[in-house]
Amino acid sequence: MTTKTKNKGAGTLPLNSILPGDCIEAMNALPEASIDLIFADPPYNLQLKGNLHRPNNTMVDAVDDAWDQFDSFGAYDAFTRAWLKAAHRLLKPHGAIWVIGSYHNIFRVGAALQDQGYWILNDVVWRKSNPMPNFRGKRLTNAHETMIWASKAEGAKYTFNYEALKALNEGVQMRSDWVLPICNGGERLKDDKGEKAHPTQKPEALLHRVLVASTNPGDVILDPFFGTGTTGAVAKKLGRDFIGIEREAEYRKIAEARIAKVRKFDKASLEVSQGKRAEPRVPFGQLVESGLLAPGEMLVNARGQMAKVRADGTLIADDVKGSIHQVGAKLEGAPSCNGWTYWHFRREGKPVSIDVLRQQIRAEMEG
Repeated sequence: MTTKTKNKGAGTLPLNSILPGDCIEAMNALPEASIDLIFADPPYNLQLKGNLHRPNNTMVDAVDDAWDQFDSFGAYDAFTRAWLKAAHRLLKPHGAIWVIGSYHNIFRVGAALQDQGYWILNDVVWRKSNPMPNFRGKRLTNAHETMIWASKAEGAKYTFNYEALKALNEGVQMRSDWVLPICNGGERLKDDKGEKAHPTQKPEALLHRVLVASTNPGDVILDPFFGTGTTGAVAKKLGRDFIGIEREAEYRKIAEARIAKVRKFDKASLEVSQGKRAEPRVPFGQLVESGLLAPGEMLVNARGQMAKVRADGTLIADDVKGSIHQVGAKLEGAPSCNGWTYWHFRREGKPVSIDVLRQQIRAEMEG
């Protein structure tokens, strides 16, 4: 697999590579504070007892691999604490982590996250639109998995592309319950025998939403339980760099072949919707300095009330002085006011929002 590297302090970051071996050892060998986001799909420790059969007596291909088996809850907890500690060291100060699990392990992982100093932002329920039924009929059909999203520490300025997720959800604020199908059909990878290559392969749609939500193009994403490479494949498509860690040689082989076939989206396609907070800040006084509005020019609100622009970027209306927001709020008798949408200037006899001038300056700043 083609790789590129970045120098990070005392070490080199092996971007777009799949590292073999134990995930804790591999993470400890990477440079500190070098990763923007970690997506972790650790062993679930399913504690399966015996074989599981369908009503027609065919056996279910359940998760019974050695990598998912631990001698006790204590052994699993020790493993969880160790890899979360290694992950915490790797995250940049404003980095974040997603961990996915089932009822078998996610509560233990959540406690370990908090004990390690992570700050939980959300738990997201991935509700499977096509879950496997409960064949024994002794419990509810297990139709969801839980993801925990956490920043490295309380107060960290983690990435959250709110407007992009809202756009994905047809203009409605994204909720913490995501309805997506499990990985099946053509997306489900098969081995040389035509059987499932990995028992817990995650759908690309799930990783697409996670990465669009919490990363930007060029960010570095680490997956310490890489499996057959869903994180790497989606990261490559979205213009992110990835590092995978996988101890099973067969999974690495499948992941490398899979990712080699992936094409990165073009630069224009990688841009996502940004909220107003992400736009450059433009003080009202900059409009005056730039000559877009002149001292002495009059602004007007929807009721026809007037305010005069002053040389320092403040307004005066009768006995009221202050910013565009303060004067607007005073005239409305309101605790606050968005002056950018409240005030208009006149051009050719027509009122025009002063926000048009702000956007003009922003366009010049970005151009």
